[in-house]
Amino acid sequence: MQTIQPAAPTGSKERPKPFFTHLYFQVLVAIVLGGAIGHYYPEVGQALKPLGDAFIKLVKMVIAPVIFLTVVTGIAGLRDLEKVGRVALKALIYFLVFSTLALVVGLIVANVVQPGAGMNIDPATLKAGKVAEYAAKAHDQSVVGFLMNIIPNTVVSAFAEGEILQVLLISLLFGLSLTLVGDPAKPVVDFLEVVAQAFFKFVHIVMKAAPIGAFGAFAFTIGKYGLGSVANLALLVGTFYLTSALFVVVVLGAVGLVNGFSILSLIRYLKAELLLVLGTSSSEAALPSLIEKLEKAGCPKSVVGLVVPLGYSFNLDGTNIYMTLAALFIAQATGVHLSWEQQALLLGVAMLSSKGAAGVTGAGFITLAATLSVVPSVPVAGMALILGVDRFMSECRALTNFIGNAVAAIVVSRWERGLDGAALKAALHPNKAPPSGGGPVPDPARP
Repeated sequence: MQTIQPAAPTGSKERPKPFFTHLYFQVLVAIVLGGAIGHYYPEVGQALKPLGDAFIKLVKMVIAPVIFLTVVTGIAGLRDLEKVGRVALKALIYFLVFSTLALVVGLIVANVVQPGAGMNIDPATLKAGKVAEYAAKAHDQSVVGFLMNIIPNTVVSAFAEGEILQVLLISLLFGLSLTLVGDPAKPVVDFLEVVAQAFFKFVHIVMKAAPIGAFGAFAFTIGKYGLGSVANLALLVGTFYLTSALFVVVVLGAVGLVNGFSILSLIRYLKAELLLVLGTSSSEAALPSLIEKLEKAGCPKSVVGLVVPLGYSFNLDGTNIYMTLAALFIAQATGVHLSWEQQALLLGVAMLSSKGAAGVTGAGFITLAATLSVVPSVPVAGMALILGVDRFMSECRALTNFIGNAVAAIVVSRWERGLDGAALKAALHPNKAPPSGGGPVPDPARP
């Protein structure tokens, strides 16, 4: 006689997955193993570089279509052109305020800690050969050149070259065009919605290789540059990491509290992506996952699709902290005294030159070269002092930039009264029961 098993009680929770199946754990283990191999077997570590490069290429391959599909379907779903402009304007205002604040924080910390004081290095003795390569790239970093580069040569070239802002421009124009067409464009929008779902499944498949990519990239970093290079400039590296951590916890933490969420909970929610950024030194590696997770956390697709891609060029908090801190370190190390007026000029130039930086490895160093080339008081050759540790600081830059863009998307979503409070709490506090009701978070301080 067959025994009938009792049905599982309604509302019972699924059994949690074993910890070793989570992406964040696998990436963490990969980073540790990569660091160990790079330290003990430097040549092997350097030989593993193609693993990291291949993974980043895989992710970059999917970034352009993900941005296009997210922005187009988000705007077409709004059917409100005024709201699109309002979201973009609020995002840019937010970016301007907090990017400038990050520059100021770096400037203040450099003056208080003075990590380069007492080094008394003669710029003429520095080997600036490697710096020349970055200085040459920085020569093209003008405001006009940056704005012209937003316009692609062709629609196809923007996708082929993977230029985020060019893809964003095309996406905005195409999304607006579908909105103007109206109801006849609905089949196209529905089709793009399905394609978007397929591409996010594509992202899930690619992310399975994240531990391998992080392993290869971190093994290369440690193998090529070594932990010893950090020891020589430990005060600068430590100051930068501590300043960035304080900016995230204090400044962005305060922004989170005002807008109804905890920055620590957000970091915990994005831990897998943050570990991936740490392992690859590139915030672009986690861009598609960030878009998907922010949507799951209650941010409207239309807001996420605009704010996140824009933030990758205009909201680089970590890069900005690095630029003023590193510039003053070089001045202090080479015995150059900068008056407050000269420091204000440095800050203004850095604010402009940082807007063209993308969230990729080495961009911060290039924009630093662009800034110093306009402020002749600080020798560009002094960048040779920090070339050896720049790779280690690029990881912190990318992490801070990534967190800053996640916060920006949530804040702008709330300003637009589109943030789903229940979804946000469920995402950031998965072990707590979701509140009844849900819906957008009321915003009494909406600008």
